[in-house]
Amino acid sequence: MRKITVVGAGNVGATAAQRLAEMELAREVVMIDVAEGIPEGKALDQWESAPVEGFDTRVSGSASYDLAEGSEIFIVTAGVARKPGMSRDDLLKTNAGIVASVSREIARVSPEAIIIMVSNPLDVMTYVAMKESGFPKERVIGMAGVLDTARYRSFIAMELDCSVEDIQALVLGGHGDTMVPLVSYTSVSGIPLTQLLSQERIDALIERTRKGGAEIVGYLKTGSAYYAPSSAAVQMAEAIAKDKRRILPCAAYLEGEYGHEGIYLGVPCKLGAGGLKEILEVELTEEERAALDQSAEAVRSTIAKLD
Repeated sequence: MRKITVVGAGNVGATAAQRLAEMELAREVVMIDVAEGIPEGKALDQWESAPVEGFDTRVSGSASYDLAEGSEIFIVTAGVARKPGMSRDDLLKTNAGIVASVSREIARVSPEAIIIMVSNPLDVMTYVAMKESGFPKERVIGMAGVLDTARYRSFIAMELDCSVEDIQALVLGGHGDTMVPLVSYTSVSGIPLTQLLSQERIDALIERTRKGGAEIVGYLKTGSAYYAPSSAAVQMAEAIAKDKRRILPCAAYLEGEYGHEGIYLGVPCKLGAGGLKEILEVELTEEERAALDQSAEAVRSTIAKLD
């Protein structure tokens, strides 16, 4: 891949750019930010780490989208970060304006690009990006389920004192308090989680997963999570850049899948060259189906506020 651009040179964006460069997923990584000097300075700093880390991906930065022309993938992290007491929905109108402007610029300089949305509220911002860019749904995908599933897996590993690599899990739904960790699809080396933990402990882990972002905001006071979100976005970019056809939970535009349409919602997706290859519909328990419907309604009501 020739070029990947990260929009937003804050904590999430800069960390994502460094990971992209170190993994050499493209010949060039570009950071774009409205704060003059910040993307240039951070990009130069990252490029100066190349001789130590051993990567040849060139990193550059600018306030102008012209530098991003011809990028195959854009990871969009631009927007206001959460502060203590704020929900993701509190960011709605401010970030919607930012994402709308970013999406139009992306369409201008790279009309064939794929957008991976990270800005919150995630599901609605991905919807805004699709509408404003005019791109098909296959090329506008939200990073939500990868992060939420990573948190869920990390908490299970802490609880069981085992490797995160042995935990298989899936978190669907909107990226917020209504997300749906699927216990029926959660296992440890093939062993159902329900055989290893009581329902009380499982419920506690699900609740912590739903509040995972807020827990970090509470600690940081002046910012929000960025190491795990950047890792999740880059995993999606890798699947696309290398045409890995990975099955990952992502925010995708639904057209009847899971009984919903006209919204973005976290569902199992196959990612490869060109972006979204397929949405997979899996069987859900009655309880999981009801929770997913509730999550979808929460996303739909947030879109309505925006409209």
